[in-house]
Amino acid sequence: MSETRDVLILGGGHNGLVTSFYLAKAGFKPLVLEQRPQVGGAAITGEFHPGFRCSTLAHAAGPLRAEVVRDMQLEKYGLKMIRPDVGVAALAPDGPALLLYNDAQRAAQEVAKFSAKDAAKYSELKATLGKLGTVLQQALALTPPDIDKPASNDLWSLLKTGKALRNLGKKDMYRLLRWGPMAVADFVSEWFETDLLRAAVAARGVFGTSLGPWSAGSTLVLLLRSAGDPQPAGSTWLAQGGVGAITQAMAKAAQAAGAEIRTGAQVIEIRVKDGAATSVVLNTGEEIKARAIISNADPKRTLLKLVDPTNLDPSFLEKLRNYRSVGTVAKVNLALSGLPEFTSLSGTDTTAMSGRIHIGPGIDYIERAFDESKYGNFSKAPYLDITIPSLTDPSLAPDGKHVMSIYMQYAPYKLKGDTWDNQRVALADTVVKTLAQYAPKLPGLILTHKIITPQDLEDTYGLTGGHIFHGELSLDQFFTMRPLLGWGRYRTPVKNLFLCGSGTHPGDGLTGGSGVNAAREILKDLKK
Repeated sequence: MSETRDVLILGGGHNGLVTSFYLAKAGFKPLVLEQRPQVGGAAITGEFHPGFRCSTLAHAAGPLRAEVVRDMQLEKYGLKMIRPDVGVAALAPDGPALLLYNDAQRAAQEVAKFSAKDAAKYSELKATLGKLGTVLQQALALTPPDIDKPASNDLWSLLKTGKALRNLGKKDMYRLLRWGPMAVADFVSEWFETDLLRAAVAARGVFGTSLGPWSAGSTLVLLLRSAGDPQPAGSTWLAQGGVGAITQAMAKAAQAAGAEIRTGAQVIEIRVKDGAATSVVLNTGEEIKARAIISNADPKRTLLKLVDPTNLDPSFLEKLRNYRSVGTVAKVNLALSGLPEFTSLSGTDTTAMSGRIHIGPGIDYIERAFDESKYGNFSKAPYLDITIPSLTDPSLAPDGKHVMSIYMQYAPYKLKGDTWDNQRVALADTVVKTLAQYAPKLPGLILTHKIITPQDLEDTYGLTGGHIFHGELSLDQFFTMRPLLGWGRYRTPVKNLFLCGSGTHPGDGLTGGSGVNAAREILKDLKK
């Protein structure tokens, strides 16, 4: 049995939903095929213990691109974003925590408790990142140019971005060019003398990557993330109902625009004839033909598993197989009988705990955690990025109880001499033991936990190599080179087959940027 559709989008993650919305608004009738029972990809909310709900994977927004929120009218469809006053609380094992408020003056006051010099420099860095962000936002919104045959609109966009770069002034222009390739450890050392502050800011340059603070190019990651949010250590953008509320609102907006969404629809093959994608086959045997097929899956899953490799040039295949998408992140969600008390905070300071909680008290601490992963071991003293979303959204847990969402880094996709099935419990024990150094009574509050290893990220959520960003964020996998040089414009070597996921430019986090950019380029081809 087969049917014919206008446009197919494989995967109902946030970028797929964004792309479907813009195509539907342009008059096409996209059908979104999502293999899981709910849309959202890595941006979903789930109940993991009776009465306890949590953002299963991603626990904070990117933040979302402003035009996505505006065009999709996400608030109309129930989305309520929460931005706690404290963006990041950096905990110390012995001594007070460093609270980085969103308000620049309050943040400087907190930093001044550690260093008056750092307080002044913190405000200066925020202002500098805000200024550079105006140029970076333009670059992230661009379609990477065709290197061999740049079109006139490519040249015009690059010219405008180049002009904006020159308008920064000589000092900031040189700063931007110099900082991109730097190790983020060197970058933060040029600004601050307090190691706890250095680590909290540097973490933004390594989160979700196979990079340590001393890795070259890690400052680029920080700069990319600062384009949408100039807070040096980043803000915290939560959604009422968990991040799944974001993708649920996106799905409603896409459907209202004319898109159709089908869940429980697993695509097992993209069929190609005479160099062009013609249809997809589901695990039920059903075949669906389409004018255009757009994959929200990562590049490797799309082109190495769903497409028969014989349809691709050997040189392209070799490069794609070397595209780095090996993750280093695990996730642990806890159901708690009460609110934990952190020794570096005054009692149960709910204001301080409402944003992201950072555990990684120094640059060397994070680098050592990274070192272990390079040799196939998960970190015994890991860097943790934590939220307690039930503080700002009590609907996520029963009265008086809480949920805790924990990103653990570093957990290599491939373990040396063992499997993640064998090490799953050991991973959770390590996370809890690390937390207990900062909140001694926390182990006694744990009712249950949900453990998601890098292997689970691949097997259950379809992220090749367990990489949460569909591929490493690095200098050689950025802009025109994301995913590969010559293929950074959302098209693939297979005619009528496109990419719209995080494995394309700009590709970082829950922003919707890749979906917006991809839709713009795909529409050009469809309208032809």
